[in-house]
Amino acid sequence: MTDEKKNAESQVPEMEPEEAIAGEEITAESVETEVETDRAAELEQKLAEAENRYFRLQADFDNYRRRVKLDSEAAEKYRAQSLISDILPTLDNFERALNMEVEGEHAKSLMQGMEMVYRGLLDALKKEGLEPIEAVGKPFDPHFHQAVMQVEDDSFSPNSVVEEFQKGYLLKDRVIRHSMVKVNQ
Repeated sequence: MTDEKKNAESQVPEMEPEEAIAGEEITAESVETEVETDRAAELEQKLAEAENRYFRLQADFDNYRRRVKLDSEAAEKYRAQSLISDILPTLDNFERALNMEVEGEHAKSLMQGMEMVYRGLLDALKKEGLEPIEAVGKPFDPHFHQAVMQVEDDSFSPNSVVEEFQKGYLLKDRVIRHSMVKVNQ
């Protein structure tokens, strides 16, 4: 060794591993314990994060299952909605035809047949949950009625339906078509 190196080594005091640093003794055991404690804390944090993700995923899945169940129940409950919506104009035409005045025996029997078909169609739709919305004389409700005209009529109370132009219908608890009405001011 060179003299410079020997001098540099002699100036640095040698420290034993068990010597005190800041008042504590450092041993191999204490270093291992510190590393193990840090590792345990890190693992506990990772476990808590994993548990949190697991609980969030579980909650998301439960919400998804609930939404799918509600959607399928609604689809089953209102399965006939599009068919009924398509049939309503035909039902309106039947009502208009039945309101016509007829003369003659042949025309009256034809009208009776049309009435039977109309009632059969209406009964079948009622079995599916279709109900007409009552309008005339009732207070105007924008959830069920569509106001197309306003009049001033003393025989009706204010904001009540005076006349119904087109019948509205409910399917179970959902409005399929609003009643077109004339409302008193």
